[in-house]
Amino acid sequence: MTDRKSVRPGEAAGPGLERIGGTWHVRDAALVRQVLRAKDGTTQAGFTSESVSNAHLRQPILFADGEEHRQQRSRIARFFAPKVVASRYRELMDEQAEALLRAAGSRFLLDDLALKYSVIIAADVIGLTNSSIAGLSKRLERLFNQPEYDHSQEGGGRSRLTQIRAAVTGGLPLIPFYLFDVRPAIRARRKTPQQDVISHLIKEKYKGVEIMIECLTYGAAGMVTTREFISMATWHFLGNPALKDRFLVAEEKERLAMLGEILRLEPVVGHLYRRSTEDIELGDTVIPAGELLDLYIRAANADESVVGADPLTLCPGRDVARGWGAEVMSFGDGAHKCPGNALAIQETDIMLRKLLSKTVTAVTEPTMSWDDIIAGYRLRNFVLEVAPVG
Repeated sequence: MTDRKSVRPGEAAGPGLERIGGTWHVRDAALVRQVLRAKDGTTQAGFTSESVSNAHLRQPILFADGEEHRQQRSRIARFFAPKVVASRYRELMDEQAEALLRAAGSRFLLDDLALKYSVIIAADVIGLTNSSIAGLSKRLERLFNQPEYDHSQEGGGRSRLTQIRAAVTGGLPLIPFYLFDVRPAIRARRKTPQQDVISHLIKEKYKGVEIMIECLTYGAAGMVTTREFISMATWHFLGNPALKDRFLVAEEKERLAMLGEILRLEPVVGHLYRRSTEDIELGDTVIPAGELLDLYIRAANADESVVGADPLTLCPGRDVARGWGAEVMSFGDGAHKCPGNALAIQETDIMLRKLLSKTVTAVTEPTMSWDDIIAGYRLRNFVLEVAPVG
């Protein structure tokens, strides 16, 4: 039996570790975690980090490795710590979720509403607050939905973040984003610094274009993944009334564990990639330096040695192995673990409590498409209807 909705066509099951062509495919949860925790033994190889570089610009936090990356992470950690999220952003999330649902009316596209909501929260954290949210949302949407990539390059398609990086090289698609969103935010924070990422980057003497790239990196992480997860979690709750009812009466700890289990089953990012920089011993196999490793997050999240029996069923309160979180590998691990995990879960929890407390039904189920490089799902055309009160 399976409750998993994000079944990617052509993604074959296989052993925990195998070499196909020039790539090592890693599906075993413990081995995936070992690779991600290898510290200086690997470098980032996803999101076209190996094909796009510029010696005149700093590496964005997503691409950096080693000491440079550790320093960047330690300096931005204060923006994403769970206590900071709870104290600084909870009120904003509450207000915006309520306002957006009120404005949406009785019938609306959940994916559009989730986009606006996630952009508002991400913009506040990043510091992109000196332009209209409507304009910022449209410009980011255009950047994340550029034309298909030539599949003859880099061995396949490209993700939205890959498309963004290509746009940085080309330049033209980013001009409106820089002029209307990034530059006004930089100017405002040069005069009056705030507690946000752009103010931090200015203090670190980042160039304007470097700040823009970081804004896109954080924007993609904060907007794209949260948007998709809100839709996916709603899809599960509407299809399981008992689960929805339990969610609405549960205390926060239990609700967050329920969301963690949904995220385990339906990770938004399906694959991560690393390049070995030294020999790595994985079980009985030694991976030589210079090898590409494809880490299967969906497979790792269904590893019975970690999550127990029936790994493809949705089971809140699942007894996962000691040392593992409810979401298993959905936020990654090691040096590049998603820094915004607490923010994303809190956003989703607040929006879903307000949405599901209404009498809501799905008019149409979402259509699913796929982001080739990270095997991430996109859910669109998810129409919901809210019954009038009384």
